[in-house]
Amino acid sequence: LACRGLGRTCLMGKQYNKVQKRRRRKKYFKRKREQTKSSITLKKSSGGASAPAKKAAKKAAKKAAKKATKKVAKKAAKKVAKKAAKKAAKKVAPESTEEKAAAEESTAEDSPAAE
Repeated sequence: LACRGLGRTCLMGKQYNKVQKRRRRKKYFKRKREQTKSSITLKKSSGGASAPAKKAAKKAAKKAAKKATKKVAKKAAKKVAKKAAKKAAKKVAPESTEEKAAAEESTAEDSPAAE
């Protein structure tokens, strides 16, 4: 027998499985208890200072986001204004070139008549 000399009782089959399950469960609960204890002590040690710090960080993030959106909005407004100015300049430019061309034609017609 494999159990002889080990100091354990020789268990077979279903009973042995039960024993293994119990051991595993005990170890699992022990780990869980230790984990909860450590998390509680961690919360106690940093709980008082972390809440205001979190709020301050959140506020700072909000401010930064607000600034960024304002900046983007300003840039977009500048871009739109620039485009509008360009369009207006283009509209004015062809009219002025047409006027120049018309003026040149009229002066060209006037010059031969003057001779």
